[in-house]
Amino acid sequence: MKSQEFLSEADKGPVKVIRGAALIDGRGGAVLNDPVIVVQGKHIKSVGPRDKAEVPPDAEMIDAEGCTLMPGMMDLHIHTAMFNCMTFHNHRVAQFEIMPHLQQMYALFHAQNCFDMGFTTLRDLGMNGPRGLLVDEMCAVRDAINAGIVEGPRMLIGAFTTMTGSHLDLIQPRAMYRWGFNTADGPWELRKLARKNLLSGADVIKTCASGGGGTDKEEPDIRNMTQEELDAIVDEAHALHKIAAVHCFTTNAQKMAMKAGADTIEHMVFSDDETIGMIKEANVPVTPTLSHRTDHAIQLRRELGTSEFVLKKMKYLQPFCFETFQKMYKAGIRIAMGTDMGFEPHMGTNAAELEIYVKLGMKPMDAILTATRNAAEAIKLGHELGSIEADKLADIIAVAGDPLADIACLQDKKKIQIVMKEGRIYADRRPGKSKNVVNVKPGEWKIVDYL
Repeated sequence: MKSQEFLSEADKGPVKVIRGAALIDGRGGAVLNDPVIVVQGKHIKSVGPRDKAEVPPDAEMIDAEGCTLMPGMMDLHIHTAMFNCMTFHNHRVAQFEIMPHLQQMYALFHAQNCFDMGFTTLRDLGMNGPRGLLVDEMCAVRDAINAGIVEGPRMLIGAFTTMTGSHLDLIQPRAMYRWGFNTADGPWELRKLARKNLLSGADVIKTCASGGGGTDKEEPDIRNMTQEELDAIVDEAHALHKIAAVHCFTTNAQKMAMKAGADTIEHMVFSDDETIGMIKEANVPVTPTLSHRTDHAIQLRRELGTSEFVLKKMKYLQPFCFETFQKMYKAGIRIAMGTDMGFEPHMGTNAAELEIYVKLGMKPMDAILTATRNAAEAIKLGHELGSIEADKLADIIAVAGDPLADIACLQDKKKIQIVMKEGRIYADRRPGKSKNVVNVKPGEWKIVDYL
């Protein structure tokens, strides 16, 4: 954790004081009433009750009256560069009609919609297309945000690093011509692909140990990698101090990921007591991605032109996903929030994932922790993010409501009254304020349709 003497001059900048009705600090303890958070520059300087707070006389006062203050939320499994139903009429047509340059702009727009709803950090786990992997394009989106050219969330960019004919390769049609070096086979060729992706600037290596749900003519239990290949990919990520995220639908794939040393397991689908025990013992975070499994998501996918084979497969997998979530939560598995939003649902509806967790029996406080502390720790940023504590980055949201009483309040844009990232307010919807990241309203932008 940064100590005060090592903070940059920017971090010693203007002081802001945020006052609210309650504080959920992201550590899982009791709610603090009448909190005051003192922010200096990009960092939190102090947190405490209003009657004991030391407020500098020249501080800017930010009154979030009646609001619950909490850490900025995180979605650790999202695909902002996919041809999402909020921007395209038919994903099968769009992927061949849209150039990567335009899709990059849509990725930024999708990320901004999430940011506007209080998601200050996104781990984007990659995308491919007829013109190859979009690693360069997505790293440019991240870098443009970091440079202050455009407003957006903090983004960690993942890059597909998989075998030929893997689940992630089959997101595109089998008959599609493949451009460039986008898949690989054998441990050394896959190491080269990982190195290529990391050279492009990827923060995360995303790979695949099993089949999946959203692709044509592929069953979830198909093995997508030998153990030797998976070991090589994870090792290559770790050699460059990066995270390896492994797509695992089956228990065999989960065992392979554990053996390889995966940093996170993506998806909760099939499970058994043995693999649950292994994951628990290794303390490896799992991202559930349940928003992608709902009837609502299936209907959106139907409207987007998805084949009947995929729709039936998604419906078949649904109960297994929900049951496995309940088993893993009961077992004490570390759960980090991830939605798998790509083709569907609408970008910005990320918090609906938390409502699913609560409906499946998770305590509201534990649900919030999946999107704050647990998520930050899963991406190795727990020393800077995930909770509201002194010396951490000031990623703070103010919610007009009590998420512990009604988790769904996190889905109402009007109730997400303040979105702050690193001490700067990007959205301010308090009474008399009208600052948004995205000012165009749903239905006002054109849904691209080349049919």
